[in-house]
Amino acid sequence: MRVVIAGGHGKIALELTRLLDERGDQVRSLIRNPDHAEEVREAGALEAIVCDLEHADDDRVAEAVGEAEAVVFAAGAGPNSGPERKESMDYGGAVKLIEAARHNHIPRYVIVSSMGADSGHEGDETFDVYLRAKGRADDAVVASGLDYAIVKPGMLTDDPPTGKVEAGDSVERGEIPRDDVAAVLAVLIADKATARTIEVVSGDTPIDSILG
Repeated sequence: MRVVIAGGHGKIALELTRLLDERGDQVRSLIRNPDHAEEVREAGALEAIVCDLEHADDDRVAEAVGEAEAVVFAAGAGPNSGPERKESMDYGGAVKLIEAARHNHIPRYVIVSSMGADSGHEGDETFDVYLRAKGRADDAVVASGLDYAIVKPGMLTDDPPTGKVEAGDSVERGEIPRDDVAAVLAVLIADKATARTIEVVSGDTPIDSILG
């Protein structure tokens, strides 16, 4: 399976690349910094394409994405960015990837969202803007006409993966290692469901069994 990962140098994306490569999938990673290309390829990506989703136009994004069976939006403005970049990257970047997927006839879109993401979330603090931007991105994915999976993890940690989670339409807030989120994404990329939104935190269910 050919998979394009936007935000390919992020911690979740790098682990996802390793997992997909191990099972025989072909990964193309979109990165903003060319200095990250070697690390992305070492993780297993066949290609590392420099494409800044925040500033590239739609034609450039579509060209960078190319042919695939699925795209993954694992990009983001980052924890130290301000409200403007939450809008331009966490929402705007996700929408550009939607348009590229539709233009290139890529059927499946998987996005890393967040617990609490809600387009109607109120407040003016940066985190409020972030949750609203992520919620708007999720809404755009649902309205896109693409097959999709929206993954809403709890608080992310760099703890070692456990391989077990609690996943469902709504789960109690909690933490989850980034590597476990990557494993959840790997399962959902290959999922046959046309529309799925799940919240996920650490728990007792083996990740390979989360779809029942």
